[in-house]
Amino acid sequence: MAHGLHVDGVTRPGSGEAALLVDPATGDIVDTVSQASAAEVTAAVDAAAAAFPGWAARTPGERARVLLRLADLLEDDAEALTDLEVAETGKPVAVFRDGELPFAADNLRFFAGSARSLEGTGAGSFSAGYTSMLVRRPLGVVAGIAPWNFPLVMAVWKIGPALAAGNTIVLKPAPSTPRSAIRLAELAARAGLPAGVLNVVTGGADVGQALVHDRRVAMVSVTGSPGAGRAVMESAATSTKRVHLELGGKAPALVFGDADLQAAATALTMAATYNSGQDCTAATRAYVHTSVADRLTGLLAEQMGRVRVGHPREEATDIGPLVSTGHRDRVHGFVTRAVAAGATLRAGGVLPEGPGAYYPPTLLTGAAQDAEIVQDEVFGPVLVLGTFETEDEAVALANDSAYGLASSIWTTDVATALRVAPRIQAGVTWVNDHLPIASEAPHGGVKGSGFGKDMSHEAVLEYTVTQHVMIKHALRQAHDSFRPA
Repeated sequence: MAHGLHVDGVTRPGSGEAALLVDPATGDIVDTVSQASAAEVTAAVDAAAAAFPGWAARTPGERARVLLRLADLLEDDAEALTDLEVAETGKPVAVFRDGELPFAADNLRFFAGSARSLEGTGAGSFSAGYTSMLVRRPLGVVAGIAPWNFPLVMAVWKIGPALAAGNTIVLKPAPSTPRSAIRLAELAARAGLPAGVLNVVTGGADVGQALVHDRRVAMVSVTGSPGAGRAVMESAATSTKRVHLELGGKAPALVFGDADLQAAATALTMAATYNSGQDCTAATRAYVHTSVADRLTGLLAEQMGRVRVGHPREEATDIGPLVSTGHRDRVHGFVTRAVAAGATLRAGGVLPEGPGAYYPPTLLTGAAQDAEIVQDEVFGPVLVLGTFETEDEAVALANDSAYGLASSIWTTDVATALRVAPRIQAGVTWVNDHLPIASEAPHGGVKGSGFGKDMSHEAVLEYTVTQHVMIKHALRQAHDSFRPA
């Protein structure tokens, strides 16, 4: 049985119920993990609160060195981390080992550098006889709630900026994908992170609620569903704590008549199917100018047929299974209801036989704009294609969503791109690509996709508060500060 806690520098079992971990590629049970009790969540916050003063007092350089060592250890431990992540999520080995894990290490190295450039806005004399300094301070204890689709990467996105800024953290990974978070905490201890600075507690919504309700937790950072985000906001309101939310997306891709259609079809297929479509920034809605809609539909159907769906431990596999058969059935339900309502299936959409939670890349056309498959987050390898006649119509369709995380524009006309991009309500808009991210660039959304930024220096600032330090140095008696001098 895998241990479910890393508290105050020690990995140990939790005393809560044990959860089964299932390999989505086979349906086999790969492990069980002991979950945390309410008392153990309190103990984790105790440890984080006790460790905070010492960690916050470390110099930025000292904090940076620990993060840099952790990045190195992450890469050194690639084989073990890959085994854990593939068994729990069904990610292809090559995708995680050669892509996500190196990116997580790069994130940590970026946050290490950002720790050393966390400055206030300088000093100034704004009132006679006084000098003011604006200083960035850590918040205290942070609670991080990570999702199941990118267990290691999303854990790093929460741990990295929080620790760089001088906070301590209690991380709750998703119940079905907890082991890489425990491993990450053990590697952090080997990197020299003091006991109590990073704690991990496993469990479900009850563990998350216990964290949110603890008044010593200054901030809650959540990546999850809109429902989970709303529940956290409601709970956080009782103690007026800061909330940082990334709550999914329904990314549109606007393909104009002058676009390179072959390039668009290739990139959008990858963007719709990467991680089996279980990505908040995935391309899920393509709106295409009517003059090229038929051609792009054919190209997309052809490209989706080339995606290699297979066992995640085979090097040639492009996409593995969805995270569970239950989730696979949910995705298929969206597709079958869309077809029943009049949409046309152009590729995929058929449940494969045999074990595992596999689902083929799927392309639909003709769905109504108000259909659930257009409006709701499916979270599978499903792309819905619609059409537009005018630029204004394209923008209106793109913005007709509760979400606002990611988007893309496909055109060879730079003027079109520059006109349209500012009109799209999304945290990121790519031009002639869809999905690439960088440690230096902020990731986060608007509207129902939440607020706050992951990655970049903006993420580190999210985990700080500005303190105004005002120093009196006048030799004369200070005047009444509520009246002019």
